[in-house]
Amino acid sequence: MEVINDLLAYDGLKIIQRQDMFNFSLDSLLLGYFAPIGYKTKRIIDLCTGNAPVPMYLTLRTNLPIDAVEIQEEVYDLACRSIKMNKLENQVNIIHNDLIGIHKELGVNNYELVTCNPPCFKLLESSNLNKNEYKTIARHEVAANIEDILIESKRLLQNKGYLSMVHRPERLTEILRLMSSHGLEPKTIRFVYPKKGTIANTVLIDAQKGAKTGLKVLEPIFVYEYGEYSDIIREVFHYKKIML
Repeated sequence: MEVINDLLAYDGLKIIQRQDMFNFSLDSLLLGYFAPIGYKTKRIIDLCTGNAPVPMYLTLRTNLPIDAVEIQEEVYDLACRSIKMNKLENQVNIIHNDLIGIHKELGVNNYELVTCNPPCFKLLESSNLNKNEYKTIARHEVAANIEDILIESKRLLQNKGYLSMVHRPERLTEILRLMSSHGLEPKTIRFVYPKKGTIANTVLIDAQKGAKTGLKVLEPIFVYEYGEYSDIIREVFHYKKIML
């Protein structure tokens, strides 16, 4: 069954979701909020877009054109209809395709920013896979793994362009190693904690193509403080579009 939800907690964009599919989470909003959009950014692409929460959020921050790639046809259909419902067709272009090799269709060195909220679990013989194929592909590295995403991101990005990714801290050392080996130098990381005194369950990572080494660890984000959403999470939810 389909439902229409607010993309943000209180107001703003609407997104079409299905109960049998993987629905967007705070991870997508954090990625959309913290991805580095600068004055040199001209084109953006979101990989593993799902039903398009990241590109939809990015439209609150910029009027730049955004491409978004989704491999699953029915998930792609949800994304297209959400974009149309919010009248964003002139800014967001949803592409039904495999991200592996997508540079052949969209061009090499054609973007200044790649965003990605990828499947977070490795596909192992011991993996406890969901019987629902939609959720399995969204959560496990069935269609593409971290290295596939990094290889394609490097091809899509212009020199000095950024890859912005959200992932799980338990895979951070692997991700940083692979980024460096593929010419994407990790520049900033930021850990997200449910609340103070807990273990981080999310990490935001920005890497720059062709950059020198030099990693900054930014201040942590706490989702809850004193039993309520923290100020920074409220800011993410209440983001207001301001164009200079």
